[in-house]
Amino acid sequence: MTRPRAAVVVTGSELVRGERSDLNGPFYAQEALRLGLQPARIAIVGDDPVELETVLREAFDADVCLVSGGLGPTHDDRTIELVAKVAGVGLRLDEGLEAEIEAISRRFAERMRRPYADFVAGVRKQATLPEGGISLGIAGTAPGVVLDAGSCVVVVLPGPPGELQRLWPRALETEPMRRVLGRTTEPERRILRMFGVSESAVAKALADAGGDGDGVEVTICARDFEIHVDLVVEPGMGARADELERDFLGPLEEYVFGRDGRSVQEVVLERCRAEGLTLGTAESCTGGLVAGRLTSVPGSSEVFRGGVVAYEDAVKHDLLGVPEELLRAHGAVSAEVAEAMAAGARERLGVDVAVSVTGIAGPGGGTPEKPVGLVFIHAAGPMGERPVRIEIPGEREWVRARSAATALHLVRRLLES
Repeated sequence: MTRPRAAVVVTGSELVRGERSDLNGPFYAQEALRLGLQPARIAIVGDDPVELETVLREAFDADVCLVSGGLGPTHDDRTIELVAKVAGVGLRLDEGLEAEIEAISRRFAERMRRPYADFVAGVRKQATLPEGGISLGIAGTAPGVVLDAGSCVVVVLPGPPGELQRLWPRALETEPMRRVLGRTTEPERRILRMFGVSESAVAKALADAGGDGDGVEVTICARDFEIHVDLVVEPGMGARADELERDFLGPLEEYVFGRDGRSVQEVVLERCRAEGLTLGTAESCTGGLVAGRLTSVPGSSEVFRGGVVAYEDAVKHDLLGVPEELLRAHGAVSAEVAEAMAAGARERLGVDVAVSVTGIAGPGGGTPEKPVGLVFIHAAGPMGERPVRIEIPGEREWVRARSAATALHLVRRLLES
């Protein structure tokens, strides 16, 4: 059975200019896949009405068109009028929606000490919907709307990701969306995460196993210095997926660190939590990136005690207890200093497990003996120690980000030993 197709249209000139990254397109696509729709395309378009109309007409060829942005009160917020134009319907003022937006706008006008008259035109604009459109209410002041355009169901939600995601469940409850989703069967997704192997090696392993197809779609993506492999399994094709996964992963099993979509920082924190271990960091060239990734996980405080960003040699000595003679003899960027930093973090932070990072991120500071991109990482805990020396080609931020990822995976491997 062919799955209904979903096209995503993300609007905003700031996205086209590269001033802001798109978060709504990936959210829409992931939700579409989860619900059994087939994500067909994601289009990012600016606020130019000709460009937006063209993209919308193409997207209306899908069974579902998911749109974000362009619902505000200003002159360049044109999404609703253009959706109505492409659908061939008129516009109407939703009085209930107008009253809801007016109440919020009046409170804002009072706080800003501005006359409400300044907001009237914008309120009416935001409360104007395509004929036949179903209002989803508001999350902010911009409304969401679902429109049955015949061969296509159109969902239009606000651009701010938080507002869009709050209104999305309401869109799924509408009759037009329930009707489309009634034609779908949610596929099974198998999520594999690997580290330490190249994308080409993973692709070769898949090809050697016979490749995907026959109800199993495999995507391979290098992301965050890992290889992410997703299997989308159509109903009834579980045995085929089992066989492909077994043959495909045979030569790659040692690189697999996750099968449930969790990030490496989540894996590390859960492993520490399960074993009753506390964790700390000592960072130089990464400047707190490792600690940042760990603390991005809710509940990390149960495991993570803290970190030290020791950039200067004096800080390495004063806060981490790295001996001055060690710094003089080997230099700050060395295996010896990385080991001492990890030991110092364990002692000074009072943690069971610590990881340290010291290196030359560039663009300057390198020498023939210690070039830019040279990084030493050391993980230590009651189960032992794991050092690693890597040379990372590329720009400064690339070196820093890859070093942080490698440090987290080094801790993971230490905890697994």
